[in-house]
Amino acid sequence: MAVKKAGKHIVLKPTYTIVNIVAHAELHTDLDLYGLAKLSRDIDYEPEQFPGAIFKVHDPKSALLLFKNGKIICTGARTKQDVRRAIDHAIALIKRYKAGARGR
Repeated sequence: MAVKKAGKHIVLKPTYTIVNIVAHAELHTDLDLYGLAKLSRDIDYEPEQFPGAIFKVHDPKSALLLFKNGKIICTGARTKQDVRRAIDHAIALIKRYKAGARGR
């Protein structure tokens, strides 16, 4: 890419690094955010401040916003594979919660 500045041509050769991917997922099921927050210390849910629960995933380092309607926003992942792994952590936790709820 060339830019003209003060009569001179300046050639710009930017380099890129992906540092954050934002992804959206739909689980097609309602979530009990209170119950999930009780199940895991990695989930913060304060509905007075924000309508979603924040699930901090440690590996891969990312954060998931979980909403009652089953929608998920994944932030902080660096690759598509990291997005998949982070969402898989949430799915495993949700399955564990739903299995425990059936046993009650």
